[in-house]
Amino acid sequence: MFRSVLTAALAVSSFLVTAPALAQQVVPAQSEIGFVSKQMGVPVEGRFKQWSAQIAFDPKKAEAGKVAFTIQTGSASFGAPETDAEVPKAEWFNVAKFPTASFASSAIKPLGGGKFEVRGKLSIKGASQDVVVPVAVTQSGAASTASGSFVIKRLDFKIGEGEWADTSMVANDVTVKFRLALTGMAPL
Repeated sequence: MFRSVLTAALAVSSFLVTAPALAQQVVPAQSEIGFVSKQMGVPVEGRFKQWSAQIAFDPKKAEAGKVAFTIQTGSASFGAPETDAEVPKAEWFNVAKFPTASFASSAIKPLGGGKFEVRGKLSIKGASQDVVVPVAVTQSGAASTASGSFVIKRLDFKIGEGEWADTSMVANDVTVKFRLALTGMAPL
């Protein structure tokens, strides 16, 4: 018990020492994490209604930045009650067993012009994979916006099992897209 508490304390203190001094606050009402999948070739858009983010990022010291997200998988919504009722089931997100998905950055690389490459681990439904997320940051006064998108293979995360594993019905590629309104970011 003591060892796990000590390990956790060391991990937290390591994060605090290596993270940039600036921590950003997300403005939820102006932010969104969504996704686009194709069902029988037709794009279908959805979004996550509940999620949280921890962002410590100085554009001038991008390599020292840290980004982490926790998404409540049961909050996925396509805007249609009959579809939304299916999402929490075992074949899809299995919310009873895996109530959250997460992302934690491992490296941030500046590309110039307000563009960055964020590498990290995405974990959904008990499966984890390394992903690269392109992010564009724009600023207007004290307000910053970080946006981007990336593609995952849903079957790599066991999303849509059983009869739903047929990619002719629901495509394997899912585009995850985000727009985050932030306060507290240093100028680009």
